[in-house]
Amino acid sequence: MTSASAFFAPTVWRQYYALTKPRVVQLIVFCALIGMVLAVPGVPNGSELMLGLWACTGIWLVAGAAAAFNCLVEKTIDAKMKRTAWRPTAKGELSDRQALLFSGALCAVGSAVLYVMVNPLTMWLTFATFVGYAVIYTVILKPLTPQNIVIGGASGAMPPVLGWAAMTGDVGPEALILFLIIFLWTPPHFWALALYRVEDYRKSGLPMLPVTHGNAFTRLQILLYTVVLMASCLMPFVYGMSSWLYLAAAVVLSVGFIGYAVALWRQYSDELARKTFRFSLIHLSALFAALLVDHYWF
Repeated sequence: MTSASAFFAPTVWRQYYALTKPRVVQLIVFCALIGMVLAVPGVPNGSELMLGLWACTGIWLVAGAAAAFNCLVEKTIDAKMKRTAWRPTAKGELSDRQALLFSGALCAVGSAVLYVMVNPLTMWLTFATFVGYAVIYTVILKPLTPQNIVIGGASGAMPPVLGWAAMTGDVGPEALILFLIIFLWTPPHFWALALYRVEDYRKSGLPMLPVTHGNAFTRLQILLYTVVLMASCLMPFVYGMSSWLYLAAAVVLSVGFIGYAVALWRQYSDELARKTFRFSLIHLSALFAALLVDHYWF
């Protein structure tokens, strides 16, 4: 097989696609889409729909670029962990050069789409998010401090801000409230995963909180964060962004998350940590879906 035919082989493209961490990027784009929808009063018109489509495309490309760069930098660590050992860079199916060029191409194209088809502010905010995740978090914070998830969570919390900026050309307080929700959601979400994957993280040498401070301390931090998270989840209603429909969903989801955190704090098991991690995904997705429904229902 020639190099050109190898490049276009379906298996190779599946490997490149895997580098973008599709499930993670889908959640990122979904959160950005919520920011876009909430920034537009009422039903968007044709031009606003097209603007949103271009914004989603650009954000998806840059987010995929950041994920691919993360896979490249952490290939040695990924190879030591069961959860990530399947990644093409960890298995050596894609070379460093291939992964780097792929990441650079996605970032360049995505940035161009955002700059030309959306607005410069969204492009620069998205590029800053790329740097924050791919460089500051992955290269510097993650191997340095057990607070990596907390500090690095700022990059992961940016999608609604990007969506809001795409539709309005600025960053309003509503976007910052959405940012705060994801920022506070991130630590209990990842620490629940780290609890039942603690041996993987220990082998990898990463200073995740369960490794450096132990199981009990991590469980307490998860509980404390879920309580503070609930307060932030009520802010869209308090600020006037949403109605009672969202408030009801926010209370139910937040109480559910706290309930899992309390159970985990009182008596640990790997299965309960897994359930807490899975519920955290439901919590964020359903919370933002409730914001979306509330926006159009009322």
